[in-house]
Amino acid sequence: MESALGYIDLAQLTLYAFWLFFAGLVYYLQREAQREGYPVEVDGHPGRFRAKSLLFYPPPKTFTFADGSSVQAPNGKADTRPVAGTPTARFPGAPLRPNNANPMRDNIGPGSWAERADVPDRTFDGRDRIIPLRIAPTYHVDARDADPRGFSVVGFDRVQGGVVVDIWVDLAEHVLRYFEVELATGSGPRRILLPVNFASVKKSGRMIMVEAIKGSQFADVPGTAKANSVTLREEDQIAAYYGAGTLYATAGRQEPLL
Repeated sequence: MESALGYIDLAQLTLYAFWLFFAGLVYYLQREAQREGYPVEVDGHPGRFRAKSLLFYPPPKTFTFADGSSVQAPNGKADTRPVAGTPTARFPGAPLRPNNANPMRDNIGPGSWAERADVPDRTFDGRDRIIPLRIAPTYHVDARDADPRGFSVVGFDRVQGGVVVDIWVDLAEHVLRYFEVELATGSGPRRILLPVNFASVKKSGRMIMVEAIKGSQFADVPGTAKANSVTLREEDQIAAYYGAGTLYATAGRQEPLL
């Protein structure tokens, strides 16, 4: 008498099991991908959400941080900040035309920033993660590299905006994050941060080139509330300002190439 298992195609069952597993994986990943920034708003109607998907929209999940605070995602909160731009066309997702003459700090286009927590990022042991060298005695510039402190900082128009006075390091990643630049303003010296991703160090000329903005536009870079720390929200605002310069620093940058 032939065994009952002789009529079962194990290879086919394995294939079906893989299909079920893969479908479940896609379903899970699709739900988890809609935690940050969801539900999305109806285009042209700030504060009004699109209908939730019963199949893919996940229920809120609570994430607890090391300091005891927590956050829910998705949180269902609308971004009520006014949009300083007007759609260039009537179709959904049309590019925005800035409403103001100087959109560099208007939170629009490449200058957009998220309302992250207004607290510094922390290391695993609770210290501020990004700090200047002046309060990080165990960090130093390698003797084989040029120390950028004292280098002039110039914009793409080759006009000097300020001078590097310190370096900010990431204690968790052990990398350089910002140059601290001192500006000479009419009301006295002011210090701002320059992300290293927007800087090009020229050792021979003892200068740092910034192609994103002009020399005069360093004066409007958002500052930090405290001299020796930068919050998550401040980091977004600072990076957004330089990002806005790639499109809005001059009127010509908003025109087509051809």
